[in-house]
Amino acid sequence: MPHPSRTLTVTIDRSPDLVYEFAHNPENLPRWSFIQSVTQDADAWIAQTPDGPVTMRFAERNPFGILDHVVTVSPGVEVYVPMRVIANGDGSEVLFTLFRLPGMTEEQFERDARTVGEDLRRLKAVVEGMA
Repeated sequence: MPHPSRTLTVTIDRSPDLVYEFAHNPENLPRWSFIQSVTQDADAWIAQTPDGPVTMRFAERNPFGILDHVVTVSPGVEVYVPMRVIANGDGSEVLFTLFRLPGMTEEQFERDARTVGEDLRRLKAVVEGMA
């Protein structure tokens, strides 16, 4: 059975290449997301979040704007996160699909959606503020 989902978007007045290059670098996550810090560990990244550490693996660099990643929130529990940067005129559209996972309450899903929306707005502000 499919999970309920919501795709959140933000329009950024910068080229898709610039947005992709910035967002693809995990070291930039603390600049625009709820993630407090990141360190590299072999082929994964360890991210410190308000709820504790998580492991993140990212899609390889690609020409299609794909920023998908897998977050391991606890041993054996992985969350797939689809994320894209696409052209929108001279600028970009960033799309982030959030799934409501089994056991997640409607309130938790709404809280996660608010967090993702805030992160996307910070991404927009940071990237548009770049020279």
